[in-house]
Amino acid sequence: MKDLLLITPPFTQLNTPYPATAYLKGFLNTKNISSYQVDLGIEVINAIFSSTGLQNVFRKQDNESNLSANASRILHLSELYIATIDDVILFLQGKNQTLARKICSGEYLPQGSRFDNLQDTDWAFGSMGIQDKAKYLSTLYIEDIGDYISECIDSNFGFSRYAERLGMSANSFDDLATELDGEYTYIDHITIDLLDQIITQVNPKLVCFSVPFPGNLYSALRCAEYIQQTYPSIKTAMGGGFANTELRSVSDQRVFDYFDYITLDDGELPIELLHSNVCIGAADNPNFGFFKRTFLRDETGVVYNNYSLRQDYKQSELGTPDYSDLNLESYISVIEVANPMHSLWSDGRWNKLTMAHGCYWGKCTFCDLSLDYINQYEPLTATLLVDRMVEMIAQTGESGFHFVDEAAPPALMRGLALEILSRGVKVTWWTNIRFEKSFTYDLCRLLAASGCIAVSGGLEVASNRLLKLIDKGVTVEQVAQVSRNLTESGIMVHAYLMYAYPSQTVQETIDSLEMVRQLFAHQVLQSGFWHQFALTAHSPIGINPELYGIEPTLEPITFANNDIQFTDSTGIDHNAFSFGLKKSLYNYMHDQCYDLPLQDWFDFEIPETTVSPDFILNCLEDNSAYYSISPHAKLVWIGIASYASLDPNTLSIQLHSRTESRELTVDVDLGHWLEQRLEEMSPSHGTLMTYTDLKANFEETFEDFGLLWHSHLVESLREFGLLVL
Repeated sequence: MKDLLLITPPFTQLNTPYPATAYLKGFLNTKNISSYQVDLGIEVINAIFSSTGLQNVFRKQDNESNLSANASRILHLSELYIATIDDVILFLQGKNQTLARKICSGEYLPQGSRFDNLQDTDWAFGSMGIQDKAKYLSTLYIEDIGDYISECIDSNFGFSRYAERLGMSANSFDDLATELDGEYTYIDHITIDLLDQIITQVNPKLVCFSVPFPGNLYSALRCAEYIQQTYPSIKTAMGGGFANTELRSVSDQRVFDYFDYITLDDGELPIELLHSNVCIGAADNPNFGFFKRTFLRDETGVVYNNYSLRQDYKQSELGTPDYSDLNLESYISVIEVANPMHSLWSDGRWNKLTMAHGCYWGKCTFCDLSLDYINQYEPLTATLLVDRMVEMIAQTGESGFHFVDEAAPPALMRGLALEILSRGVKVTWWTNIRFEKSFTYDLCRLLAASGCIAVSGGLEVASNRLLKLIDKGVTVEQVAQVSRNLTESGIMVHAYLMYAYPSQTVQETIDSLEMVRQLFAHQVLQSGFWHQFALTAHSPIGINPELYGIEPTLEPITFANNDIQFTDSTGIDHNAFSFGLKKSLYNYMHDQCYDLPLQDWFDFEIPETTVSPDFILNCLEDNSAYYSISPHAKLVWIGIASYASLDPNTLSIQLHSRTESRELTVDVDLGHWLEQRLEEMSPSHGTLMTYTDLKANFEETFEDFGLLWHSHLVESLREFGLLVL
């Protein structure tokens, strides 16, 4: 028996657990509060995508008359799907890797319409390999089955969302209530059966649902409804990203027929107080009746109880995320787009961590700046982060980390990299950043040496006028140079792109596309995704829309309140650009069609771009920052050097990288001085030497440090691992 059951409802991710329950369980461990966690999403997926599950799926369809050609084909191939599904899922779980060659043969998997466009695989998997090609083909295979389920069994089905349309911009609870009043869907039956097994096993007093996205909401409500009806003594609560952004003004009492409590923002203290009220009760309980940022229903209706005077915990007090209870071997790695960078979101079992709570920049006008998850900035220390990484590796057996920051602080990334290197911890990691000038070439090399393989960041509108209006704090030139530094260091780059920002003109949209085309053509971006601007209630634009030339369409709010419909004073139909922007980007991500005129992506007339064809190239050729050195810059040696005496007066220094070596001959005194200084610059040495420190130390024995610094010797050292940070 456990006091708390923490649930992630269907569906979020196939390849790795969404981290919210692991974060909460890690915190609850520090308070000795017993809990059990489950990801119902992956449990349901594995139940459906099995030979028994598919037999049930295909058995439900007894009439072909109304099927699409694709669904009809899949139904006729049902025996092949049933015969192959268990082995394919094992392969995607990393347990049956020799199947890859059979999958790639083209004679194993039944193929539906998802296989219609395979001409790009030779390009992609020449670099990614046979295992990834097999994952990609297997992903198409299970997406075909998903299409069949969506058409024939349950129209709400989606791998990373379920009934998402019901949760998005749901100002009223009416549509959800109507859906919930209906019969169970096929997915509902599977979900509820699994839920009942877990409740019987755990016997909790309180069930807490973490609902990160609109696509998790319906299933969470359906599960909570079942608990209320079948186990009335068990209390239910909801928190997570959806509640934090959408339910800050919920007033419809019907919602509390499903959930006893809805909590907002950081969940640790609210859930501790829920436990105190539900599991301990009133007797001798100083916390009884006091909650933190919690909606509940009493005899007067829906009330917001924030009566507790206790302060939220510091990030350092929350404990290490705990992935125990979760069946980590059941997650499946998929590759939805044949692009190495793009695949990171769906491929691999990543441990999730956060370097800093909130956003250190906190100015972007489209962002939810008024909410705690953005505006309450609190970084951890590099030492504590690596402590947690080591602990999680021991627990999960996985050494890959995805830092899920809003934007990871460059100074903390530097500290993290140095701590990783100084301890000799072997990890692979990636995160989200701002493309700011702090990401010099040398910092990027340090990050790569510590195991950083990729970053994602917001280029957004790719227009300097609009970037200034957004208050992004970067320019297109800066993005290009940072992306170059990252790419040349071996770190892949994904760009978040935006169109339809308030006041954006057609010309600016086309010019943004041209900027993106050039960035991909010069291979400093490897991946991207276009998002259409969405107006949110908690952003500076949502709070003061008149300053941005838009007029919101306000609706009565009794349930969700985040996305707001609006009209833009430009009168431009930005939706018309969606297909062309995304189609062009899809091709650029596959390293093709750079020479195609921009007009060819659209079926309506567009203006010629005003961007110079050499704009990005000119940005990339500016290396002045590499040679501009602050006196306070830190010096770090991550290279490999060996030393040999040639004669009493000269010393040989051999520099080694993974791909080449270089021999330098220097005066013996200078050589010994340099050997000692490089050792002191090692990350494991502790206190880092500055440029000024090195200069002063050199001039105690030698003359003219400037001559040394600009010599071929130091140029070679910088090439082989002397970093200026």
